[in-house]
Amino acid sequence: MIQLRRGMFAGGLLFILAACGIQQGKDVNSPDVFDIEAQLDYCLAQATKTLELIPEDSIFPRTINQGEKDWKFVSVEDWTSGFWPGILWYLYEYDQTDEWKNTTEKYTGFLTPLSQRPPMDHDIGFQIFCSFGNGYRLTGDLEYKQVIHDAAKQLTTLYNPNVGTILSWPREVPNMEWPQHNTIMDNMMNLELLFWSSKNGGDSSYYDIAVEHAETTMENHFREDHTSYHVVVYDRESGEKIKGVTHQGYADSTMWARGQAWAIYGYTLVYRETKDRKFLDFAQKVTDVYLDRLPEDLIPYWDFSSPGIPDVPKDASAAAITASALLELAGYVGQEKGEKYRALAEKMLVELSSGRYQSGDANSAFLLHSTGHYPAGSEIDASINYADYYYVEGLIRLKKLKEGKLVLDKL
Repeated sequence: MIQLRRGMFAGGLLFILAACGIQQGKDVNSPDVFDIEAQLDYCLAQATKTLELIPEDSIFPRTINQGEKDWKFVSVEDWTSGFWPGILWYLYEYDQTDEWKNTTEKYTGFLTPLSQRPPMDHDIGFQIFCSFGNGYRLTGDLEYKQVIHDAAKQLTTLYNPNVGTILSWPREVPNMEWPQHNTIMDNMMNLELLFWSSKNGGDSSYYDIAVEHAETTMENHFREDHTSYHVVVYDRESGEKIKGVTHQGYADSTMWARGQAWAIYGYTLVYRETKDRKFLDFAQKVTDVYLDRLPEDLIPYWDFSSPGIPDVPKDASAAAITASALLELAGYVGQEKGEKYRALAEKMLVELSSGRYQSGDANSAFLLHSTGHYPAGSEIDASINYADYYYVEGLIRLKKLKEGKLVLDKL
């Protein structure tokens, strides 16, 4: 049984939050009184309940559908498998107990085989860096470091020099004109794996691949107003752009919320790794169009042009991704605009921490109201593990900033 800090415990599925200064389900009124540790304690308690529900080793909690309490569990091969151990690493960073560390190391270890075989798709970056990346950051375990290098090498096998990007789906996917070359916006997040490896003893060419991918995506993936396509299809031989499509959004011409969030986070991390001003400028452009179109509560609808707004599902996962990214981007921008970004990020986390978005007694996830693949009728208004991952990452980052540290420092 995982032991919770400051006297909280999980006995059966009961837990107490009153000792943290809040009652479960009570809205947090403003950033001025926002208790970050209370929210992290809530995450510890929810994760403890989830651990008790996992029926066997080597499977990972992914989704709880609207109105249900049971997790959909997935295998190591699922693209979201790295988010659960990543969540546990952030909770270990906060809690610092051997119980959390041992549990986290177990779930991280299950992902090791992914680094030793050809990747099913670009998501090996999510799978390995959210898990082993956080693990190495917190422990310095050299075996973790080698897994990261091995995974980076596997990811580069999807790179097409004719195009200048990493292939996302090396298989038939509807509307992708296979066997032509497809690249999705999510792929920006996986560049962190390549940057890290190149700077920590891996092949230096990984850095160049990551930069070229970011540049090619910047040139072809965005409309004039800096909203993004979900996918761009290229001719695999000539590298010419064939078309831009929005696979999981409402239409090819609309701004799919999570896709734009990936762009915000992705170009922020590319600036961090390159210090090239063009990426910082671009990160602000893709951020500002997103922020300008948000509803009052700062949590986007699943697509900014979805018919029927406001009576359509929100996407808490996009809000969590953006909040975490903005906390980092704010430090690079600085001055008045940086202060605006940080304030908005904190307001997003406050809203996500309210009774309107936290799962509470509804289920053992952290958050409600995320939307996975609306056009396919999948994970609509659900609890999803990547929403929880970026939510707890955002809380950890905000705690660091409140303590006068940088978002990439250790607690």
